[in-house]
Amino acid sequence: MKSAIRRLVLVPVLVLLSLGTSTSALAGSSARIVETQPSTSATLGHGQSFHVRIEYSTDEPVSLWARPFLNGKEVERAMSNASSAYLGSGEALGWFELIDAGAVDEIRIKAGGGKPYREWVLASQPVQLRWTQASAAPEPRAAWVDELIAAEAARMHEDAQRRANEPVSVGGAALVSAFMLFMLVLLVAGIGIPLWSVWKWRGGWKIAAAIPAAVIAFVVLRILVDTARDPTSHNLWPFEIIIFGAVAVGIIGVLKIARRMMGVGA
Repeated sequence: MKSAIRRLVLVPVLVLLSLGTSTSALAGSSARIVETQPSTSATLGHGQSFHVRIEYSTDEPVSLWARPFLNGKEVERAMSNASSAYLGSGEALGWFELIDAGAVDEIRIKAGGGKPYREWVLASQPVQLRWTQASAAPEPRAAWVDELIAAEAARMHEDAQRRANEPVSVGGAALVSAFMLFMLVLLVAGIGIPLWSVWKWRGGWKIAAAIPAAVIAFVVLRILVDTARDPTSHNLWPFEIIIFGAVAVGIIGVLKIARRMMGVGA
């Protein structure tokens, strides 16, 4: 009897708390769709984006996205804009495009942020959009699209600089050091072990061992040449070295096993 009474009391309280949380999330941020390109009734080609001009006001940092919906459900196979954190009031750019041919009957402006992190809808608008697999005809972008793209790029650059200037914690520094050490070990092993095998083995085994050595050497040389031309061309170069270094070591390991099975030796 007591447990039943407790449930009768707790359920309304939890519902009210949930409503209060949702209301506070919505009360602190608002947005409206100012205009779009193309219009809200249009046929778009493969690779063509639908741009949304968003006017926002928020008292907490939030990210903003434009997302496509059909029959009340979010279209999963669609690319959408990345977003930095917005605070205060201003304008933001949202965009999306469907990967496959399909239709969209509603766009929703979603916000994400807060602690704990949450996402919610700030605005919506009915549309009649259809994507085909045909190539999109060239269409000049509206001035506001280019302006908001430039503003977003500048904002992301400022965010990246601010994060780079933030002091790194002891744990974070240790993690980065461990990662770079792991990358260096795989680089040395990916080149050294195949070269040792090339020097030690004979015949076709020597040629087989030379292949992973050549691959990892080519990867390192390509990174050096490309980054000399364009420093942003290999932003994930440590992962490239880790992947190909592990592949090179793995190939030599398979060859060693094959040599033992055939009685050739280590």
